[in-house]
Amino acid sequence: MNKKMIGILFLALILTISWSAFAETPAEEEPVDTDQVEQLEEAVEVDVEEVVEQAEEPLESGIGWQLIRTRELGSTGKRVHMVLVEQAKYTDRTIYGNAITRLCADEEIFCRVRFWTQERFIPERISLTAEQHKQLKAEYTFDRDANVHQTLMSCSVDSSRVDCVP
Repeated sequence: MNKKMIGILFLALILTISWSAFAETPAEEEPVDTDQVEQLEEAVEVDVEEVVEQAEEPLESGIGWQLIRTRELGSTGKRVHMVLVEQAKYTDRTIYGNAITRLCADEEIFCRVRFWTQERFIPERISLTAEQHKQLKAEYTFDRDANVHQTLMSCSVDSSRVDCVP
């Protein structure tokens, strides 16, 4: 062996010995509450089952659009759907209507659908950055409690509208 290799091995040996000398010995453990362990195991088991179910369900989509993610507004049960629209078809307003109909068909109280043409601008959370809002192509909101039922389109989608999303 050459001198460098011997030096590296010697250094590794020294580090191993010094590491084991400073390693803590385990302290006495407190008794384990088996009820707590069972509750945690059940909680983890349920969460894993939910994740598996969600992973198996294909994301909804239609001609010219695809649901990318859905997020809940806090713990209200109200959901916001975030949809990707094909860049080449984003001026076709029937695509938005089709997605809204499919995603909000079972919603009796609240439904919000937001649309983008570039997936990189679709937020992970409900709140939008200024750039994500700027890239928003349309937003549909239905809220029975607030008596709101509106669709706002980007001026680039429908420039004839007075109430377009900037």
